[in-house]
Amino acid sequence: MAKITASVYTSHVPAIGAALDLGKLHEPYWAPVFKGYEYSKQWMEDNRPDVIFLVFNDHATAFSLDMIPTFAIGCADSFTPADEGWGPRPVPVVKGHPELAAHIAQSVIQQDFDLTIVNKMDVDHGLTVPLSLMCGQPQAWPCPVIPFAVNVVQYPVPSGRRCFELGKAIRKAVESYDEPLNVQIWGTGGMSHQLQGPRAGLINKEFDNAFLDKLIADPAAAAAIPHIDYVREAGSEGIELVMWLIARGAMADVAGGPAPKVAHRFYHVPASNTAVGHLILENQS
Repeated sequence: MAKITASVYTSHVPAIGAALDLGKLHEPYWAPVFKGYEYSKQWMEDNRPDVIFLVFNDHATAFSLDMIPTFAIGCADSFTPADEGWGPRPVPVVKGHPELAAHIAQSVIQQDFDLTIVNKMDVDHGLTVPLSLMCGQPQAWPCPVIPFAVNVVQYPVPSGRRCFELGKAIRKAVESYDEPLNVQIWGTGGMSHQLQGPRAGLINKEFDNAFLDKLIADPAAAAAIPHIDYVREAGSEGIELVMWLIARGAMADVAGGPAPKVAHRFYHVPASNTAVGHLILENQS
């Protein structure tokens, strides 16, 4: 049977992608950010999965205000990097895993979560920046990726508890797949940031690090954080952190297994106008 071996959590700041693409890795402003992912790139080399299930949010490229699914799973063979207004990022096409994606969709929907099935979708920086941070700049991504888009842009958005419960359903779906695949689940977005209004530029280090603490040691408490607390403490875009709870809900300890190993933790301010958070958790047998 397939199994989830690890979860990865990371911000997906668009300016990080631009810095990578323009060769700014060693500039004084950006060097501390990329240094925090040096361990992660080696970890990916040493722990290469068969499939990545990548939770992200679309930024008005695949979906518009005409149609915004709460949860959408990419079931296509491949996904092209999106043109977000300045041309697509110069990164590889994302290869999908339609068989596992369709199985997860079937299982999760039968567990009473409504998913939108997407058979054609361009993927933006929300998905490609995490891949670049973890995998560098390869000619091809190291494995297939199943994109899983969550609406955290247009209200109403899903609660942290709903996302956490969805993660549990995804774990069950993966474990019922009849092929011995090594699957990683990634939760992306966040951390604290606000892009508009009087509080534009807000960053809350205390909230961010407290969230990381909860995510590691008490994920149920993290899942219980009410929506208004994200907005108040982490800014209007801080709600992206609920996507991390999908990945955390899929870990073994939530289903009664042993606590995960913290392989890596990183936090840095600033990167563009946001805080960068990053965490790798490994399931223990």
